[in-house]
Amino acid sequence: MYFAAVVLFVLSGLFYSAGHRELGSVGVELCRYGSVFCDSPHYVLVGAILATLWASFVSIR
Repeated sequence: MYFAAVVLFVLSGLFYSAGHRELGSVGVELCRYGSVFCDSPHYVLVGAILATLWASFVSIR
């Protein structure tokens, strides 16, 4: 689950950068398929935080 959280953190950064037109043509393609996330990358960030909390909750014995 930590792996999923790391992937979501990276994706949130990519969507943030693409939304601010910092990635060039790659950002244009990224925003074409994920326009909602380019406009609001905090959705992905919240998912990453929740995945991290869930992983820490599950790993406690």
